[in-house]
Amino acid sequence: MNPSPEVLGSVDQGGVPSRDRSGRVLLPCGDSAFLVELPGLSAVIAYYRGLTGVSGDRPLPAGIVDVVPAARTVLVTFDRDMIRPSEVRDWLEAAEPAAVVAGTGREVTLEVSYGGPDLAETAQFLGMSTADLVELHTSSEWTAAFSGFAPGFAYLVTTHERLRVPRRNTPRTAVPAGSVGLAGEFSGVYPRSSPGGWQLIGTTTAALWDASKAEPALIRPGDRVRFVEA
Repeated sequence: MNPSPEVLGSVDQGGVPSRDRSGRVLLPCGDSAFLVELPGLSAVIAYYRGLTGVSGDRPLPAGIVDVVPAARTVLVTFDRDMIRPSEVRDWLEAAEPAAVVAGTGREVTLEVSYGGPDLAETAQFLGMSTADLVELHTSSEWTAAFSGFAPGFAYLVTTHERLRVPRRNTPRTAVPAGSVGLAGEFSGVYPRSSPGGWQLIGTTTAALWDASKAEPALIRPGDRVRFVEA
């Protein structure tokens, strides 16, 4: 289905997507969604918080169906029977990034038994002891940037790059549920058994996904996450 003329109002007369002063690019996505492209992951986190609130509990305009962050984009879907595309566009363009303030927002604490199969090798790659790796992982404050890969899997980032490691050369065909891993700039927890190529440094018994709950995901985008040694 082609976007309506009103949706296409977010594109300039030359057919080039509009870019605002902050570097955001607003693109129509079908006739009931907009895709906002941002300069990088930190900009995504700040913009998402600007739209949804620091704790993710700010009321959204009536008719907004979902706000979905990713590594470089935020997808916003809406109900055309409840809100006009031009109103959605105005809301997106007016949104101001929300700075992260220490001690604010929703925090999730995960108890981890450190002793994953890749702990020693990962510590060696980073040039530190396993104890130092555990201390750094638990002392860092992690933020859920976005979700993906599997229901309940949150990509967590922190304010430093001292735990940046490559993915495994050969992914495992089955990673146990609850495995805590590192890959690139991210840390994450496998909510269920699945193939995976992250460096596994520990395990948690926390349930990352429970479809019987009103909020199935334990960790939502924008949440702060603390790892503690079990």
